[in-house]
Amino acid sequence: MSRLKFSVALSPSAKIRRLRADDPVSFIPMDAIKDGLGGVDGSRAEPLNVMTAGSYNFVANDDVLLAKVTPCFENGKKGRAEGLINGVGFATSEVYVLRPDASRIDPDFLLYLLSSEDFRFEGIRSMTGAGGLKRVSAEAVRNYHVNISSPEDQVAIARFLDRETGMIDGLIEKKTRFIALLKEKEKAAISRLVRRGLDRNAPTIDSGVDWRGRVPAHWVRGRMKDHFRQEKRQGYEDLTVLSVYREFGVIEKSSRDDNINKTPEDLSKYQLVNPNDLVINKMKAWQGSMGIAPMKGITSPDYVVMRPIGEHDPRYMHHYLRAQPMPWVYRLISNGIRTDQWRMEPEKFLGLPVYIPPIEEQRLIAERIDVELERIRGLISLTESSIDLLREKRAALITAAVTGKIDVRAAA
Repeated sequence: MSRLKFSVALSPSAKIRRLRADDPVSFIPMDAIKDGLGGVDGSRAEPLNVMTAGSYNFVANDDVLLAKVTPCFENGKKGRAEGLINGVGFATSEVYVLRPDASRIDPDFLLYLLSSEDFRFEGIRSMTGAGGLKRVSAEAVRNYHVNISSPEDQVAIARFLDRETGMIDGLIEKKTRFIALLKEKEKAAISRLVRRGLDRNAPTIDSGVDWRGRVPAHWVRGRMKDHFRQEKRQGYEDLTVLSVYREFGVIEKSSRDDNINKTPEDLSKYQLVNPNDLVINKMKAWQGSMGIAPMKGITSPDYVVMRPIGEHDPRYMHHYLRAQPMPWVYRLISNGIRTDQWRMEPEKFLGLPVYIPPIEEQRLIAERIDVELERIRGLISLTESSIDLLREKRAALITAAVTGKIDVRAAA
């Protein structure tokens, strides 16, 4: 047993020779350090004098970088510096730089050691600070107890883990691609059903609209203004606050923890939303950020709220408004200098043409979409669960190997 500080130098001092002030060196911000064991990207060049003037950590080739701030530490950001420009790098101050003593610890073994569940637990337990600024204690890193085996055994363990985790990572990558394909299939199925209906052999006619193409001959042409009317109803501050997500439509804001927009204390200007109302984020409509509300509540005064008029099934209309190519259409009718400032004005939205089937057919299409979504999302959920299990297996294997709980030398 030994403490880690006897095998690595933490935040070693800079030793820069034969470089001029304007010579390029590697700059390593946090996003250049990949999650897990993804490595370090040292390709970004900055002049040496710019880096030495800032509060950055000196890095040399073969140094190991470890994120110390939350949530980067929990996400496993770490890597070995290789191929640095002129052999010199400077990393964000939010990482620890560990320089392994080659006579005591192998750099690759060190990386796996820092990935073990035991080290992760000790690091999280040592964190100090508030909110998103918690940091792992340097003393927790220095004083971490590790079983130091011979350098030859360390190399054998690292090679074994390279092979085994490589196979696991390959499976995870395949399953991740499968999830992406399922999501694309989901989008394609919804678009086909809301645009062409259930009967693929139904007679069609030219809609006269370039982006709409051909439509079933019995569907009725109208405009969005035949189905929605904008209303701004305020003074309902006691109701639940709602938000609009591109992925989900209209949901309770409190149901998600990734919304950076703070809810103000004064909600008197927030707008009433009734079930089946259409809620649109004007600034992000071109991304598909709109939906039919399934519940009552209030939402931002910057959104557009429209109550339903005419005859349409709310479930069908919800999918129609969010299906391809509608976000692209909203982009065409939006205005703005920059992409992140494009706005879709309600008048242009209400002028859009729409072909929809009779109300009963709308309900049947909505039911079919529900069945398709349940099937596809069930497959996605099962695949995500299998990925979680593989990640747990990977973490447990690394921990067992670097702590000597299993002897992998023969397998290596």
